[in-house]
Amino acid sequence: MKKPSPMKEVTMRSDRVVVITGAAGGIGTPLTARFLENADTVIATDFGDEALGRLAERTGHHSALHTVAADLSGEPGVTRLAEYARDVAGRVDVIVNAAGYFPVQPYEEIGPESWRRVLDTNLTGPHLVAQALLPLMKQRGWGRVINFGSGSVFDGTRGQTSYVAAKAGIVGFTRSLARELGPYNITANVIAPGLTVTEQARDTFPEALLAAQRQARAIQRDQQPADLVGPVFFLASPDADFITGQTLNVDGGKFMP
Repeated sequence: MKKPSPMKEVTMRSDRVVVITGAAGGIGTPLTARFLENADTVIATDFGDEALGRLAERTGHHSALHTVAADLSGEPGVTRLAEYARDVAGRVDVIVNAAGYFPVQPYEEIGPESWRRVLDTNLTGPHLVAQALLPLMKQRGWGRVINFGSGSVFDGTRGQTSYVAAKAGIVGFTRSLARELGPYNITANVIAPGLTVTEQARDTFPEALLAAQRQARAIQRDQQPADLVGPVFFLASPDADFITGQTLNVDGGKFMP
């Protein structure tokens, strides 16, 4: 019987080092909790110490949770994250780019600063994070990069042109990344959720829109952050060793491309 590779043995013992961006958000919090439950070390990053403090409270001040506040839309914050990961763990096995920003704004009212902020958060940030952390992953000969896209890429969304453009970029970026990282046994994939009912979404979208989303799905209910945990956890596991460059729609059957 063929002996598993050293990295696969490590991964199956569930002592991975997982970096999660946007970790204190509505989607990032349950993801962080799931990896901690699996005995993984989680390096959680978000904009502010206050939000990360709430994350620590919600996950029971777990000893395997390490938090670092950083703005990942630019190089200084990403450098801070990479140095922190190197100091805390010396390696990275899984990157989950869950940070996101989705303002609603008519196209003709989008100014240069607003456009840049959306693309910096949703596209440039994941690129900078992956580029900075990959040296800590490649040295292990195994890894996962999981980026968050959006179902809005498939049909466009009125009032979110900059967001849709950024998420479409994530799909292309991830496919090319998968080609480059394959020789190192590192996979790169996209999770494309539908409109997920987080606190930010409730503050942004009217109930009528949420109701329309429910009706458009094969499974006619609100999409919850918990619906994304299992798919992300699967893509981060050894069971997904031969899946790369793919976009997994997790939207209750709204889009069936």
